[in-house]
Amino acid sequence: VQLQAFGGGLVQAGESLMLSCAATGRTFSNYDMGWFRQGPGKERRFVGAWSRSTGGTYYADSVKGRFAISKNGAKNTVYLQMSSLKPEDTAVYYCAASSGGNIFAVGHYDYWGQGTLVTVSS
Repeated sequence: VQLQAFGGGLVQAGESLMLSCAATGRTFSNYDMGWFRQGPGKERRFVGAWSRSTGGTYYADSVKGRFAISKNGAKNTVYLQMSSLKPEDTAVYYCAASSGGNIFAVGHYDYWGQGTLVTVSS
């Protein structure tokens, strides 16, 4: 599966932004789909994920209640809706697909999109 993430940009604190992750080659429903982010000088970290086995979504504590994952099977696209953005949310955001394993761990994802930059100004 090939992934392409897009939708990043520059927003002010408190605003919203929606990222998209378009999958080609195979349907995303064959995978766990995750979102990660990497801030300047930081490691890539888990943001949220959709589990194909449970059908549930899971989020990092830092974004819980502000970010939401949704999906459109017809478009083979997964979304990350981000609200009440904060300057500390500034990062390159990546979507990823995993064939199985720990959905919270970077190392368990097999396929990655190219990343899209989100910058939140104060």
